[in-house]
Amino acid sequence: MHHHPVIERELELRLILSPERSIRVPAKLLYLTDDPYAVHITFHTGTSAPVNWTFARELLVEGVFRPCGHGDVRIWPTKIDSESVLCMALSSPDGDALLEAPAGAVSAWLERTLRVVPPGTEAERLCLDEALAELLTPTPADELWLRDPWPSDESAEGDL
Repeated sequence: MHHHPVIERELELRLILSPERSIRVPAKLLYLTDDPYAVHITFHTGTSAPVNWTFARELLVEGVFRPCGHGDVRIWPTKIDSESVLCMALSSPDGDALLEAPAGAVSAWLERTLRVVPPGTEAERLCLDEALAELLTPTPADELWLRDPWPSDESAEGDL
């Protein structure tokens, strides 16, 4: 049984409805080490079903520092009333959302994910379980080797 750490962070996002109106929505950031390239954001907008977004962790890491992304997910840092905020513009067939997240909380959580799975090691993380499984599966050659180590030496010893 392999242990896949899950790195979670509860926080409050602001869902921007218009330049004048925003509502606070409870949200959760989720990082699963067995899905190492992705980050997940779940939030409740008052509808019964939570809204789930998944996108590249790399995008969020970069978005903390500079505008990045295009199409469905765009992220950029800004300051609102001298508070550092991370803006996320998400668009999908179900609708668009503009969210503001406290940059400090997001950064702290990202740092935790980067400590567990440093950038560049995601592929190793994905292959680790397969590699372990292969290592622990004896191949026919191994079985042969284990069953009959050095037949010629043994017979030689018998002759002495």
